[in-house]
Amino acid sequence: MKSLQDKVAALRGKLAELDISGFIIPHDDEYQNEYLPPAAERLTFISGFTGSSGTAVVLEKTAALFVDGRYTLQAPLETDTSVYTLKNTPKDSVSEWIKAELPENGKLGYDPWLHSEDWVRNAKKKGLDLVAVSANPLDAIWNDRPALLSSPAVPHPLCFAGESHEDKRKRLAEALRKDGDEAFVVTRQDSLAWLLNIRGADVPHTPFALGFAILHADATVDLFILPEKIGPETKAHLGPDIRLHPPSAFVPRISQLAGQVKLAADPAAAASAIFAAADRKISPLTDPCTLPKACKNATELEGTQNAHRRDGVALVRFLFWLSQQTGVDELAVMAKLRGFRAEGNHFRDLSFETIAGSGPNGAIVHYRASEKTNRTLQQGEFLLLDSGAQYLDGTTDVTRTIAIGPVSPEMKNRFTRVLKGHIGVASAVFPVGTTGSALDSMARRPLWEAGLDYNHRTGHGVGSYLSVHEGPGYIGAKEQVPLQPGMVISNEPGYYKTGAYGIRIESLVAVEQVKIEGAEREMLGLRTLTLCPIDRNAIDVDLLTAAERDWLNAYHQRVWTELAPALNTEEQLWLKAATAAL
Repeated sequence: MKSLQDKVAALRGKLAELDISGFIIPHDDEYQNEYLPPAAERLTFISGFTGSSGTAVVLEKTAALFVDGRYTLQAPLETDTSVYTLKNTPKDSVSEWIKAELPENGKLGYDPWLHSEDWVRNAKKKGLDLVAVSANPLDAIWNDRPALLSSPAVPHPLCFAGESHEDKRKRLAEALRKDGDEAFVVTRQDSLAWLLNIRGADVPHTPFALGFAILHADATVDLFILPEKIGPETKAHLGPDIRLHPPSAFVPRISQLAGQVKLAADPAAAASAIFAAADRKISPLTDPCTLPKACKNATELEGTQNAHRRDGVALVRFLFWLSQQTGVDELAVMAKLRGFRAEGNHFRDLSFETIAGSGPNGAIVHYRASEKTNRTLQQGEFLLLDSGAQYLDGTTDVTRTIAIGPVSPEMKNRFTRVLKGHIGVASAVFPVGTTGSALDSMARRPLWEAGLDYNHRTGHGVGSYLSVHEGPGYIGAKEQVPLQPGMVISNEPGYYKTGAYGIRIESLVAVEQVKIEGAEREMLGLRTLTLCPIDRNAIDVDLLTAAERDWLNAYHQRVWTELAPALNTEEQLWLKAATAAL
């Protein structure tokens, strides 16, 4: 089956055998991961869409693909719009569309391993008649499904983690006891990796060793993972308090514990199938690993700054190379940048597939270059370059928008407004308890003043040699989690003109305490971690205030001071010019 029509027709045949009227396909696996191993990319298989977030619904006579504002340009390029009606969330409601299109008395099938317990409960509250399907019908028609990745689980050394897994387990177990719970089901893969100080390579660009765990109130852990993934070194690292089990033992153990102890799990993160295995005898509890994992310790913060310094050297070497080129295309840009990064100490992988969008491709927020879409960089255009790397001591994520030759006054105006928003966030000082929603408006104001905006969050949390997208700290209009010291968050306002160009300026920042003479409240600020010049050739200097020019000049001086010693003479000359004071 090569066409989407054939695939959808085959799925409908399976649904008829199951006597259900439709099936919903999210971009998730049994661990609710954002980035998936190839064998779990069911949404891509059935719709062609390759984004990191989306939902397809296939009914008897119609089908729809729901994506958010990041993917409204990408989705129609990848799917067959004669098969799928494209919908834009949150404006278009998945549940309302299903209720309107589902036949009377029709039932919607879902895979309970691919949906969280919260999703199932909310869907039922919205009036959907759901049927849990134990064997996913997509798997039955996916004849060329890739094999599951299986990499060794390896210890993450204390020199990078900054805290032993014994101390982490004891700290969280004490919190469990205070809440009156006796065990917590760990389903988030970044939580599992952080809690036990292990890493792997089961997911592209994200160092997970896939498995489930149960943390007990006595600080012991049941770890459910393929036995071949645990070698002698890792077994010794885990120690006797981590009991190893094969994955097949997970569901029976959940069923057993649910009748014996007070078991807790995060309904927003754990698959509905886990709650079903316990006959719903599970207390809802926000994953206790999430906040301490997000608030990096001193070792992790030092490591991530070191990683950003090496990453900055790679970026400058790349930008110097690019300044010498003509006729280079997007795929060549991606390959060259990866090559420079791979030369850095502690490099393990990219943190996501590099986004190199030239000209109109830059307006596609999560664009992915391919042989089909590849463009040559052209004079008078922007190159939007969003990239990052996984180093043993930190995860990076940086976007720079580069002017290829002189650009138009409009492009400079839009670039400078994005820069003003970026500086507004980077220089913000705010009281303890402030959420990311307050900072979001700072980023957007210069664009709003010109009647402009962008359709994505201004910032997301980033892990420590973990997920490039990490909660619970975000910068966005609806965020309610207070920002706390140690959180590492992106600062990435943007602007996108369909069919013309895209602009995004992204650096990672660390939340930290600041002292203000005479202050009556505890205050926080943001320290920029990313070290990479911002293209002076794209700036309309007259739009910047004196304070904004001072910020940029100080930032560029820091970039020069920290990176120049690692560069050769030609690269230093280029960087000196790129960081010259405005």
